[in-house]
Amino acid sequence: MIENRRKKSLIALTMVSPFILVFATFFFYPMVEMVRISFTDSPLIGQGNFVGFANYAKLFSDRLFVTSLKNNGYFLLLTVIPTTVIALLIALAVGRLSGLKQTLAMCLFFVPYILPVSVVTEIWAWMLDLQFGILQPVISLLAGKPVAVFKNPYWVMPMVAVVTIWWTNGFNVLLFIAGLRNIPTELYEAASLDGATRWQSFWRVTWPLLWPVTTLVLTLQLILQLKIFDQIYLLSGGGPFNSSFVLLLQVYREAFQLNNGGYASAVATVLFLLIVIVSVLQFQLLRIRRAS
Repeated sequence: MIENRRKKSLIALTMVSPFILVFATFFFYPMVEMVRISFTDSPLIGQGNFVGFANYAKLFSDRLFVTSLKNNGYFLLLTVIPTTVIALLIALAVGRLSGLKQTLAMCLFFVPYILPVSVVTEIWAWMLDLQFGILQPVISLLAGKPVAVFKNPYWVMPMVAVVTIWWTNGFNVLLFIAGLRNIPTELYEAASLDGATRWQSFWRVTWPLLWPVTTLVLTLQLILQLKIFDQIYLLSGGGPFNSSFVLLLQVYREAFQLNNGGYASAVATVLFLLIVIVSVLQFQLLRIRRAS
């Protein structure tokens, strides 16, 4: 029995060792180095002197950091809940289809997700171009005149949010569709026999059983949107007047443009801790909501 246990343990260790090796090499070690460098004044490449918490103390007086933090929070409000609601509505609509129609609808909503960010931003930059954009009539209808949305401090973050939702929502739709398919049809039949309306069936059957998937989607979206960088870098570069400047953009600026590796690591460490704390807190609150 002891030999069998040792053999099973050795087999298990052999199977998980590739993951442990990759995780330690590409995540754990860089994370430890990031935290270590954040306590120094080192450049991007090379050694630096130990400065303690000086980089972290500097964050509280850095107006750009405060602005970036506010912009990250604003972007969360624009994306996390809206994209979850939109994905749920699309999934409910697609779930009513069948056969080829359902397949085509799923492909239609998922295709943007497989596009690289450079292609997505180029498409939307063309559609929202001030002179030739095909969506400028819609902007004119809302604003009363054409607007260069990515150069306007009031329009830039909402439009980046629209681009992000259009680009990433296909994955959320698939998650909700998978959740809907796991709900037994017998429950709907029983609700129908009891005289429940469609809204009552959704509120009493679909929504409670779909809550774990909703929790997953909300948590994933929170993590992803806190790490926003690509769309803003390509569409607005953080402008105008830092109105779309976010934390990862500041990490990029400090590390690769100003060669302040220590300070960039401090900003990245704060962002990492923020993602961990907020995502865990949200996940636990949603679990409590489900249990109640």
